[in-house]
Amino acid sequence: MELAHSLLLNEEAYNQLGEFQKAEFIFEWLQFLEKLLPVTSRADIRENQKKLVEQLTSLLNNSPGPPTRRLLAKNLAVLYSTGDTFSVYQTIDKCNELIRSKDDSPSYLPTKLAAVVCLGYLYKKLGRILGNSFTDTVGNVLKAMKNAESQGRYEIMLSLQNILNGLGAAAIPCHRDIYKAARSCLTDRSMAVRCAAAKCLLELQNEAVFMWSTDLDSVVTLCFKSFEGSNYDVRLEVSKLLGTILARALTSKQITASTKQNFRRISLEDVMELLGTGFLRGSCGFLRASGDMLKGTSSVSRDVRVGVTQAYVVFVSTLGAQWLERNFSAFLAHILDLVSQSHPKAIQSPVDAIGCRRCVSFILRATVGGLLGEKAQIAAAKEICQAIWKLKKVVDAAMSDGNLETKINTTDVTASQHVLVCALQELGSLIHGLGTTAAPLLQDSSTGVLEAVISVILHPSISVRLTAAWCLRCIAVALPCYVSLLLDRCIERLSTLKPCPEAVTGYSFAVAALLGAVKHCPLGIPHGKGKVIMTVAEDLLCSASQNSRISLQRMQAGWLLIAALMTLGPAVVQHHLPRMLLLWKCIFPSSPKDLETEKTRGDAFTWQVTLEGRAGALCAIKSFVSHCAGLLTDEVVQRLLPPLPSAVDLLTQLSSIYKSYGNSLKTPSTVYRQKLYELLAVLPPKSYEGNFSAVLKELVTDLTVTDSQIDASASLLPSLCHENDLLLLGPLLQETDHRFIEEQLLLGNSIAGGSLEYDPYSIYEKFAKGDSVPKPLPPAVSVISAATRLFGVVFAHITESHRLQVLEQLLNCIKQTKGSRQQIVQLHVLSAFSTSLKHLANCKGSLGSEEVRRSALMLVMGALESNNPLLRCAAAECLARLAQVVSDSAFSAGLAQVSFDKLKSARDVVSRTGHSLALGCLYRYLGGIGSTQHLNACVGILYTLSQDSTSPDVQAWALHSLSLIVDQAGPLYHVHVEPTLSLVLMLLLSVPPAHAEVHQSLGRCLNALITTLGPELQGSSTAVSALRTSCLLGCAAMQDNPDCLVQAQAISCLQQLHMFAPRHVNLSNLVSCLCMNLCSSYLLLRRAVVACLRQLVQREAAEVSEYAVALVKESKEDFTPDVNIREIGLEGALLGLLDKELDPRLCQDIKETLTHMLTSMAVEKLSFWLKLCKDVLAASADFNTVASIDTTQEEETAKGDDASVLTSDSDDRFHPFRNPRWSTRVFAAECVCKIISQCENAGSAHFDITLAQERKQRDSRDDFLVLHLADLVRMAFMAATDHSDQLRLAGLQMLQIIVRKFAAVPEPEFPGHVILEQYQANVGAALRPAFAPETPPDVTAKACQVCSAWIASGVVSDLNDLRRVHQLLVSSLLKVQAGKEAQNQQYNESTSTMEVLAVLKAWAEVYIVAIEKQKNQSDTHKHCLKIANSSEESLRDVTFSASGLLDLVQADLGTLSRLWLAALQDFALLTLPPEYASQLPAEGGTFYTAETIENARPHYYNSWALILYATALWLTSTGFIVVDPDEGVTNLSRPVTPTTMCQDSSTRPLVKSPEDVNTDRFHLILGISVEFLCSPRSDAAMENIIACLRALQALFDVPWPRSKIGGDQELGVELLNVLHRLILTRESPDIQLAALEVVRLILFAAQEHVKEKRRSAEVDDGAAEKETLPEFGEGKDTGGLVPGKSLVFATLELCVCILVRQLPQLNPKLTYSPAVPPGKHLLLSEDGSRLVAAALVILSDVPAVCSPEGSVSVLPTILYLIVGVLKETAVKLQDGQLPLTVAASLQALKGLFSSPMARAEKSQNAWTDLLRSALFTVLDCWDQVDGLLQELDEVSLLTAITVFVMSTSPEVTTVECLQKRCIEKFKAALDSKDPLVQCKCYQLLHSIFQHPNKTVSYPYIHSLAPSIVGKLQETERAKPENAAELQVIQEGIKVVTALTAAAEEQHRAQLVACFLPILISFLLDENALVSATISAKNLHEFALQTLMQIGPQYSSVFKKIMASSPTMKARLESAVKGNQESIKVKTTKHAKNPGKSSSIQLKTNFL
Repeated sequence: MELAHSLLLNEEAYNQLGEFQKAEFIFEWLQFLEKLLPVTSRADIRENQKKLVEQLTSLLNNSPGPPTRRLLAKNLAVLYSTGDTFSVYQTIDKCNELIRSKDDSPSYLPTKLAAVVCLGYLYKKLGRILGNSFTDTVGNVLKAMKNAESQGRYEIMLSLQNILNGLGAAAIPCHRDIYKAARSCLTDRSMAVRCAAAKCLLELQNEAVFMWSTDLDSVVTLCFKSFEGSNYDVRLEVSKLLGTILARALTSKQITASTKQNFRRISLEDVMELLGTGFLRGSCGFLRASGDMLKGTSSVSRDVRVGVTQAYVVFVSTLGAQWLERNFSAFLAHILDLVSQSHPKAIQSPVDAIGCRRCVSFILRATVGGLLGEKAQIAAAKEICQAIWKLKKVVDAAMSDGNLETKINTTDVTASQHVLVCALQELGSLIHGLGTTAAPLLQDSSTGVLEAVISVILHPSISVRLTAAWCLRCIAVALPCYVSLLLDRCIERLSTLKPCPEAVTGYSFAVAALLGAVKHCPLGIPHGKGKVIMTVAEDLLCSASQNSRISLQRMQAGWLLIAALMTLGPAVVQHHLPRMLLLWKCIFPSSPKDLETEKTRGDAFTWQVTLEGRAGALCAIKSFVSHCAGLLTDEVVQRLLPPLPSAVDLLTQLSSIYKSYGNSLKTPSTVYRQKLYELLAVLPPKSYEGNFSAVLKELVTDLTVTDSQIDASASLLPSLCHENDLLLLGPLLQETDHRFIEEQLLLGNSIAGGSLEYDPYSIYEKFAKGDSVPKPLPPAVSVISAATRLFGVVFAHITESHRLQVLEQLLNCIKQTKGSRQQIVQLHVLSAFSTSLKHLANCKGSLGSEEVRRSALMLVMGALESNNPLLRCAAAECLARLAQVVSDSAFSAGLAQVSFDKLKSARDVVSRTGHSLALGCLYRYLGGIGSTQHLNACVGILYTLSQDSTSPDVQAWALHSLSLIVDQAGPLYHVHVEPTLSLVLMLLLSVPPAHAEVHQSLGRCLNALITTLGPELQGSSTAVSALRTSCLLGCAAMQDNPDCLVQAQAISCLQQLHMFAPRHVNLSNLVSCLCMNLCSSYLLLRRAVVACLRQLVQREAAEVSEYAVALVKESKEDFTPDVNIREIGLEGALLGLLDKELDPRLCQDIKETLTHMLTSMAVEKLSFWLKLCKDVLAASADFNTVASIDTTQEEETAKGDDASVLTSDSDDRFHPFRNPRWSTRVFAAECVCKIISQCENAGSAHFDITLAQERKQRDSRDDFLVLHLADLVRMAFMAATDHSDQLRLAGLQMLQIIVRKFAAVPEPEFPGHVILEQYQANVGAALRPAFAPETPPDVTAKACQVCSAWIASGVVSDLNDLRRVHQLLVSSLLKVQAGKEAQNQQYNESTSTMEVLAVLKAWAEVYIVAIEKQKNQSDTHKHCLKIANSSEESLRDVTFSASGLLDLVQADLGTLSRLWLAALQDFALLTLPPEYASQLPAEGGTFYTAETIENARPHYYNSWALILYATALWLTSTGFIVVDPDEGVTNLSRPVTPTTMCQDSSTRPLVKSPEDVNTDRFHLILGISVEFLCSPRSDAAMENIIACLRALQALFDVPWPRSKIGGDQELGVELLNVLHRLILTRESPDIQLAALEVVRLILFAAQEHVKEKRRSAEVDDGAAEKETLPEFGEGKDTGGLVPGKSLVFATLELCVCILVRQLPQLNPKLTYSPAVPPGKHLLLSEDGSRLVAAALVILSDVPAVCSPEGSVSVLPTILYLIVGVLKETAVKLQDGQLPLTVAASLQALKGLFSSPMARAEKSQNAWTDLLRSALFTVLDCWDQVDGLLQELDEVSLLTAITVFVMSTSPEVTTVECLQKRCIEKFKAALDSKDPLVQCKCYQLLHSIFQHPNKTVSYPYIHSLAPSIVGKLQETERAKPENAAELQVIQEGIKVVTALTAAAEEQHRAQLVACFLPILISFLLDENALVSATISAKNLHEFALQTLMQIGPQYSSVFKKIMASSPTMKARLESAVKGNQESIKVKTTKHAKNPGKSSSIQLKTNFL
């Protein structure tokens, strides 16, 4: 194929190919040419033009296929438009010549068609350049059309469309001729030709004025005719033509009025009348209709009506939203008039009426719902309301005449019913779509929406009453605040108007509808409402028999209410279950005898009432089983069963009852059957197995009843066919935008579709799609579908013999019927049998013996050859399921063989299609049936069938079946891939475009092939690349196909290819194709486009976005204007599409696509994304007039700035988004939050304004989030103050994120302030409306979170500013204090729990932050006091803000603490396991009610942790001192002490002692914490665990709780075990550190306890002997520790766990394993070091809890661990500091050595031995390391030795061998080359030399002093070079000074004599001092100071030496003199005795 890639056709390569390859080669070349020509230079083209034209025109004669001829024509046109045009006339002549040719053979047809197509494209591209040649061309083409077949007519119409397009106004001379030709084609028998003619006429009307002026009427009539017998595509195209022409006629009347005198002006009324005629009378004009009217037959065919309906929508859409707004009232009046009594014929039969109502609803939905923005929708709703009021008046007038008997008025009343139904449905849908945005509409009393709807609930027509109820349901779902209100109102009216039948049914419908709405309202309704409704229902049922006039209505109403009540779920229903079961038991006779007596007694009316009642009861129980599965315990099921046999008995008697009482019982008995079947289908089959045979008998009768003329195939079968197979049956079964009205055409003539009045019980059910009304089908149809479902269940559970009997009976019934009736019975039977196979397959059952199989097979085979394609499709599926259930390979092979044989012999379309699909279905259920031979046979037969060009149907079915086999055969299919691909390509290039169904099947085949090839497509071998090219060619051919569904297939194929071989798919072409189809009128195409985009943007979002924008910039004309990609990019276009789309699946995909684009591009294109979101959010701001904000608060000052925030910049510039819907705005708000989190991951500059500004200056393209803060706040503000509650929640969430993320960003221009501070007015104004009384609780709860985040963030430091937000929290607190009684009765009680807990959590957060700030301040305060120069100002500031915040909380702390404790007690009760349920308080807790326990739980789980922490802090701050026990406890509505939970009030003590209150509180906090920490769920938030641990820390921070835990060892051990487990399961260092802190405090508590016991024992036994003292502490006298009981053991376990995790080498088992290399030191992370340090601190405290014996048993472990950490982490750091872990281990050793146990008699010896061993281990550290010496830090080890020497008792270290080794180490260190080591060594020796015990210090002095002095002497020669060396010398001097002080008197003189010369040698004379280095100068000064100290101390020696050495004396004097001068001290000089004078002077200086 590479050879095809050249400008000229490679004829050499071409000629070597076979016939079919040639076609492929040409197609590939033309495709390449199409891309190449636009980018080739003009010169190159002109050079090759002649040859190229020759090649292209010669191809015309090669009979090119449809895609090839289109490409050929395009290329010719482009070639002439870019090259020279001189030879174009020759080409045109050639084409005309080909068209004129007399050759009519089929083989010549493609050439003619190609010539036609070429002409079209040439004129389209070159237009007027071609001058006058067009008249001949058009004439020629039109002439050819006269005897052309359908393909020719199709291509000619499209070609004429292109010619008209290219010529524009120049073509006027031909307009009439073309118009005439197109007219005839518009009613052509070929649907494709009709579509093409409609397109041609649509092009024509652009210039042909007569079409929408003089000939308008005839065009309209023509369109109506065209609708007759049309298919979906024709209706789409023709309605587009009709709508456009009418819109054109209406709008352009002004321009043309002057040009033509005879032009009649067309008004809106005229247009509406024209459309109305089509709607009401169809295409037959007036005269014929009148004749039909006399006969009373209906003449409007449904397809005309549906077509006209679509034309209405096109008409309005073309005129646009603004036109609709202006003319809405006229439009509405006309549309509603279509179903009014002024046209009784249109609505004479119920079927017609329902059809018309559907159409009217569709028009209103598509225009009002689809075009108008929210503001206009509210206006429209008001108009509709006015219409309802008007009709209401008519009805009232008619009803109030009192003469209801007169017939005329009642017809008035019933005739208005359809108008009302349509108006109410649209009103409901409108409000449902508007959601809470509709609040102003309902509050507007002048409109009176609710009044209007409620007033028509009493309408005499049942359908109006039902629709009014449904409308109320919509209002309730949209505005949950109205649910309770409406329920109350309806229940109240129901009770007062009990005697009126309309009121009883109307209001019961309304209540049922409202109950159905509750599950869509997250906030629910008060629990008590259930009780009220149950009472009303019982009352209705009990009073039904009192008044026969309304007994029927009351019976129905009572059961309807009970059935609807069940939807509220188990929590509500369980309270009413006994009453309901009792009613259920009473409605059926208790024994067969009673049933018999019933039969003898009643009359028609009583039976009607009885059947209605029992059907209602069955419905209620079904509702109970479906909605309350949780309550279906065995016991309840047992109570449900007794009435069932009686119900079945009645079922068997129905026919005889019906015979006795005649037709009036027909509907009630059908409904009863249906409801019983439905109930039995959801009950477990075991429960009624005794009745199987009776039930089956009835089912068989129902399924085979022959008097039923209703063809229910469309409602029964689609669910039984596989969804992919339904594609074969045309667009009617596919999802389209017009599904709502197109459904009527599918359902056959006897059913128009569902409607509410067929089954009032459906009003409370959950509907399938958002806002569409439930559409139950008529009972006669519903009973069949119920019967098929039940048959499925029962058949699967009966015995084999019974099965056989049933099947034979069914077969007999089919045989006995004939014709259309036979088909109907066959359909019912197949549906039922198919359902039973589904059940058998699901429960893995078997079908039975050979006979059963045979009967089953006969049943299915009969249907497989039915004329109804839907039935064939279902039969093929059924056959495959049969094979699946039998699961016997021989049987399956037999089935396949039957189909093979049939296909070989049969020639009729029916059997060929049925059996070919059967083969595919068999594969689907059995995988590869096994043998490859079988596969080969299948493929062979299907290949043959798919090339049968005489029947497109056979081709389509065979190819579809082939696609199933390709899909299922998997790798087995590889052998066939190549031939199949060739076949598919050949057909794609040759099948005429009119056969769209074949192309769609080809698309599915190609898709399956691509999936089979999978990733292999990436390969580079020639075979693979050939396959890949074929796939791409196939996709290209499909992309060019005119059928939108084929284009959708092409896109999904390319999507697959892109997934497997992304490099080979041309992304820019694909993206341009996607953008073109983004707004297609076909739903499936839009879905394919978005699904493809979703995949592409996951990998290449940026490229996709760029290509889209580039495409728009390049293509000027071809682009759909609906999407404004040029301005707002693909992202904006998708957002716009999201706003218009109604299909939920598509919307979901668009959201995901946008989310992927956002995650990969938001950071790079930050401004763009933020502007998009801002545009969407701001588009609503004008409509909002920002939710009424009440600024008249206490502080008048706030008024100014809060109000100024609200004046939105009302610039009326172009808005890319016109009034987006609230759901789109919510999505935009969520996007902003995602953008913030993306920026957070992208880097810190986004949250640092200084850095951002710097980088922005460096590169202006950089963009940072912080620079857009004003926009972010504004968006959050707009969202938070909207009318839509969902948007408010999203806005508050956004605000919270902004506060959290930006709180700490400083404001560079005002140091000390933060950037958010300037927005405090906005934040205040955004929060205030959320606290208004009418705000829903979920919004208030969210706002509380934002308040606490804002206050806690510390953004605002000024108390007065903070008070505004604080005030909001205070107001909510008051609401909480009001208690349960003052709760809002609008919503469920659990919502107030949510609100209360949100408030308490918010306060808790503020209190926690206030306390933390105070703590930090006290630390900084101490710190600041140390730093003298800290300015007063800053200090004052800091302390003020923390104490200020605390003061704010302090005022309410008393109340808060009570409420917090109450909430915690509630939480503790709710966390009890289910078995303690009986112990819970019957009336509920403080903040929850017993009934709503389940709903309240999640709210407690959300907020308990912070409340717990706050409570612990508060208890700590009061030190557990209860000031006033009354105040602490009894103020609550229920005491807060857990111990009173289960006690009776009489036994409860009246006032508890403070100690008891404290104990209860302590256990409450501890209990909750332990319960949670024991097993935090894996999804438990980190914050909760941390808060819980911090609460425990706070608790043990004060003495009283410590005494509790210290005194209760078991409790301590349990807590430690829980913490140990937590540390094992949570890796987070924060959690582990917090846990260790709690462990430390527990240990500390135990220490205190032991100390206290020891102290008290000493005090008590003061007189007794010391020896007899009992041992306190663990280990008692034996030293044994019991695991599980011992606190010490638990502590050690935990510390070991932490240490071994961080340092695995400490584990002795691991040390010698190969996993841990010996001697390699690990540098721990900072967190790791902190953990190790914390564990070591705990270890060193352990011995204090032990008895002396106990301490001895734990000491080895502790020493091993501490020394181990020291060994493992003693690594040199760069700055010479000790690592944190080393410092901690040294500290731990120090703490350990100072333990009293080391000196206690009983343990002293053992301790000494162990400590010596430890020292030995430390000394061994040096020797272990061989080559790794450089790593080891000597300083750490020396320090350790020093700690041993200094802190242990002398006998530990004075052992000679140890002492000698220690001294050696110091010696070695003194000789070290590293000045740092030397320096540290001196410091350590300094402390050792000063040890008070001489036995310790002297050996060191003797051994080391000489070398130190020696070192100093050496320094005389080599002066220090740098600061480090200088420090070494200074330390040395300090050591010697200390030695001198410590020496005995007799040796001291010697020492001083050595020391002084050294010091004096360091002094410099004046000259040297000037030029000396800094180090030398510093040394000089240090030496001088030391001399000044030493001189006076040892003056005699000093004088002696001075006297003996004059040089020294001179040196010292000059130094002193220099020093004096430098500090300018004026003292007198005593020259006589210089020595003395100096010493005196030294002294004075010293003093």
